[in-house]
Amino acid sequence: MNDERERFTAVQRNGDGDLERFQTSGGRVLDYQQALEEVKSGIIAGVNVFKGKDGEMYIRSDADGDPSNNLSQLPTF
Repeated sequence: MNDERERFTAVQRNGDGDLERFQTSGGRVLDYQQALEEVKSGIIAGVNVFKGKDGEMYIRSDADGDPSNNLSQLPTF
């Protein structure tokens, strides 16, 4: 199956080290809320949304056994 959807290719973190911006394979830059909405809508591949213990929604990489494509391993921009 050939998945033509965009993927996250780089990230920006805030002063606490939390993800706050994402760059896509199409060159777009999304803030966390925009990225969250696009992941929930199925526009971005390789990631999913989960509800944390605090009740907030978060983005995480799909579990595929390849640590190199985890969000924490993506380069910064």
